[in-house]
Parts: sequence; C-alpha cells; structure tokens
Amino acid sequence: MASGAQKGLPPPAPPAERTAGQLVAESMRLYGRRFRSTLLIGVPPTLAGIALTVVADSGVSRVARLAFALLVGAPAVSISYVGASVLAAGRRPPRRTLVTAFVLGLLVLLPVPFLATILILPALMWFALVGLAVPAAVAEELELSAALRRAIELGRADFVHALGSLAAIVIVAFVSAGVLQYLLVQFGDSAGSVAAFIAALLLIPLVLLAAAQLYFDQVARVGPVRKGLTAPRGRGQPTK
Repeated sequence: MASGAQKGLPPPAPPAERTAGQLVAESMRLYGRRFRSTLLIGVPPTLAGIALTVVADSGVSRVARLAFALLVGAPAVSISYVGASVLAAGRRPPRRTLVTAFVLGLLVLLPVPFLATILILPALMWFALVGLAVPAAVAEELELSAALRRAIELGRADFVHALGSLAAIVIVAFVSAGVLQYLLVQFGDSAGSVAAFIAALLLIPLVLLAAAQLYFDQVARVGPVRKGLTAPRGRGQPTK
C-alpha cells in the first residue's frame, strides 16, 4: 500500500525544474513526513476562524467583522506561515529572525482580504510577488527591508511559475475542502460548520507549506544570496 501511494505522486524534481504539480506533490510529501508538526500549523488559523464565526453570529457590522479578521486572522496566519517556513527550511533560525518573519507575514497578509474581495487572482498575484519574504527571512536570516527586496527578486524570477503554483495549491485546497464538507454534512445540519473548521485545520498548512516550498524553486532560478544556501535534503535538490 505504501509503495502504491508513493507511485501515485510524481518523482522529485530539482527545484529549478519543478512544475506547479510537482511542487504540490512535494508539499504533500513534506506534509506526510511531518504530519504532527504540520497539523499544529493549522491550529492558529482555525482558532481565528472560530472566533470570527462567533463575532459574525453576534450581529456586528461588516466593517467590524473585517477589522476583527485583520486584527486576529492576519497574525494567526502569519504565525502559521512562519512555522511552515521553518518546516520547509529544515532548520530553526534565531528568535530575532522569527520575529522579523512574523512582521513580514503581517505586511504580506494584510492587503489579501481587500484584494480577494475583488477577485482571488489579484490576491494571488500580490502573494506571488511579495509573499516569499517570510521563507526568505527564515532561510536566509534577512532583515525586514532585505527580505522584502529578496521576495520581489524571487517573485520576478519566474512569476508565471510562482503564480501558477499558488493557484494550483489553492485549487487543490478548495476542492478538498468542498469534498470534505460534502462528506461530513451527511451526518447532520450542524456538520457543515464543523467541516469548515476541520478543512481549515488540515488544508491551510498544505497551502502555507507549498508557499514555503515555492521559495526554494525561485531561489534555484535566481541563485542563493548566501554561499551554501540550498534546498534542505529531501526537498528535491541534494545538498552539497
């Protein structure tokens, strides 16, 4: 059974040659290898989603809900994105670097709800251009401004690959969430909301892991900023 499951995924490819589908597959592999740690990544966004649901049910205005989502949701997702970047890098950077990465996550994520209200594509384009600042800060231990410049450099290296990869993992997550909700609602009317929280717990980490893995794809196209920086062993690119 295990070998059959392995055959269902495409073989690892060097980051510089990875397609969007292979990036998704590599993210799933990392998810499976570090399942418990990955599951913890989904906890902050899931708790934020529960809190937002409670606030929405209390009858507050739409502006208040949006403000709550920004004040609670963005920090929660930023914490998880930093965690996903640490898992993808395979190393724990100094605390100062983690704080910098968290702040970068806030800066990257705050515009996303406004862009997503227009269309999901502008939000993905924004994230493809600057979203790699968080894994760049974690992997290269960069300061705030340097990480943002590095993210733009990486995003522009192969913008089509970055955007396509993010779109692919978001589509996989949405489809999986829909299937999960369809299966769970068969157990009762209240199962729909439970399914949404379970989907967030399981699928948000996959999206964030894919974004962190995308960093190594783009680095392979541009080149490391620091000598000796390569994708961690087991990410499709052997370390020297």
